[in-house]
Amino acid sequence: MPLNERRLTMPLHVPPAPAPALRSVLTALSSPTAVREARTPSLLGIQGPATPELPLPVHVLDHVTAEGVSATRLAGWRFLIRCGDRAVAAADTMLTPDGWAFSHFFEGPYITSTERALRQAETMPQPYQPRLLSVPGLYMLTLWLHEDCTADGAVGHPAATDLLVPLAPAPPGIAAHRPHRVAELLPVLTHRVTPTRLLGSPA
Repeated sequence: MPLNERRLTMPLHVPPAPAPALRSVLTALSSPTAVREARTPSLLGIQGPATPELPLPVHVLDHVTAEGVSATRLAGWRFLIRCGDRAVAAADTMLTPDGWAFSHFFEGPYITSTERALRQAETMPQPYQPRLLSVPGLYMLTLWLHEDCTADGAVGHPAATDLLVPLAPAPPGIAAHRPHRVAELLPVLTHRVTPTRLLGSPA
């Protein structure tokens, strides 16, 4: 079964990750030095093979235009690192002048929360393309469910009818794992973040 289809059933359509990004993660996983320097106890203590799965493009919400359009940019691709029946860590990749390269391994609550949100999305009646959307001004990460399943996962902006599922830990006052339409949640986020950090200045 192809990497992008493993562990997921319809209606999620996982976008294909760049092949060099996947190769860089596989190379890092096969390097004892890279794994040891990651300082991720779960990754260091695994028994058996570790496999990168469920590649998700990570987009960053930089600002919202005066017309209310969210301006985002691709920051990298994230792979969940699975050992056995659970994800024990994640690997981030980044785009460099020489192409896609491994960035770092990490672990923590976002790993479990991402898996939970993906399972939650699988039960929805409408098909979606899963992505991750980071809101740095709120230290917030969401699962972004994009309605256009045929779109290039590396480009595009959240549509008003797309869904955002805040991952845990979510900022105070925002419930984790509760899906929101972009048109409903975006105004809340823009009011929670200071204008200089999220909203574009008219000047």
